[in-house]
Amino acid sequence: MRRRYNPYILPPWLRKIRGVCAQFIIPICVFQGIRTILFPFTLDVLLLTALILLAIAFHFELL
Repeated sequence: MRRRYNPYILPPWLRKIRGVCAQFIIPICVFQGIRTILFPFTLDVLLLTALILLAIAFHFELL
């Protein structure tokens, strides 16, 4: 049985880091998207995919 995720059980410092990451993930994704369009290397595409998945996880509060 899977336990539900509750962000309030986390320590305060970890909640603050999570909040800061959630604020900065979208600008980093935009920057990486522009960089991927200009210089499309395999690593850039994989990094952009990982960043988008991380942004989705923050949006739906999976992390």
